[in-house]
Amino acid sequence: MNSGQSLAELIPGLTRKPRLMIVDDQTVIIRMLNEIFKNEFEVSMATSGRQALDMCAANPPDIMLLDVTMPDMDGYEVCTALKADNLPEKFPVIFVTGRSDVSDEVRAFEMGAVDFITKPINPVVVHARVRTHVVLKLQQDILRSFAMKDGLTGVTNRRRFDELMQQHWRQAQRDKSPLSLILIDIDHFKQYNDHYGHQAGDKVLRDVANAMRLVLQRPHDSLSRYGGEEFACLLPGTDEAGAAFMAQRLLESVRLLAIPHEFSSSGSLLTISAGIATVIPAVGQTASGLIAAADEQLYCAKHDGRNCVRQVVLSG
Repeated sequence: MNSGQSLAELIPGLTRKPRLMIVDDQTVIIRMLNEIFKNEFEVSMATSGRQALDMCAANPPDIMLLDVTMPDMDGYEVCTALKADNLPEKFPVIFVTGRSDVSDEVRAFEMGAVDFITKPINPVVVHARVRTHVVLKLQQDILRSFAMKDGLTGVTNRRRFDELMQQHWRQAQRDKSPLSLILIDIDHFKQYNDHYGHQAGDKVLRDVANAMRLVLQRPHDSLSRYGGEEFACLLPGTDEAGAAFMAQRLLESVRLLAIPHEFSSSGSLLTISAGIATVIPAVGQTASGLIAAADEQLYCAKHDGRNCVRQVVLSG
């Protein structure tokens, strides 16, 4: 790898600084590493293992520099906890330690670390190794993003929805915060396909997906193609009122497309129906239960005439 090249040159399509987390209980080490990486990376810092885990749950880094010896949790315990959390956003961990025994290095690799750097730190060496691993990670992310997109509409696919659902479910359980799901179906899509043709139907799917995607403003909100003409919108940290407001905006975004639909039962334009379920996950509840509840509400919306929203709040 050419160290003279910028990360943007090494990773085509990179539009942001990679996120580097430094975890060390010695502030002098944190300051030193920050000086090395602050120009190329978005650097975050934690002085304990527990703090690092909390930060990872909220915003996983692209790569972590992790001290082995810390008072509350050592680096090995942090790695174990990261595996237990089963974070969908995987990132490489490089141990930085004053230990130099071969047994320590072997244990680090057994715990899943990608590299092992001993103190005192050589700035050139640590810089080169971090760049190597972050380039590999981000290149893999780009390939993975292609596999997680629906080829027709450009929004995320069902596989990615399933991952996001589990991720947000666990986060909502930890934070005791609401999680809302909106299931959306294009009204009378089969009749549209039969009358206007499958090419027109494909264009409708793209246009509807794009219109709804533009409604979402927060980075953690997501729109996925759930199957056929059905879409799923995940809204972490959103209560029932916020979800109802969002659903109405989604319906309006499709109405504003003004797509003619001669066989629509709710006028002459193409519309959508939506079912919402909101929950603060409690013991005994499951993500599949949230999906089933939203699906039942979508059925109610279609039964009640379509082009409308129906909603339920699940009790803990």
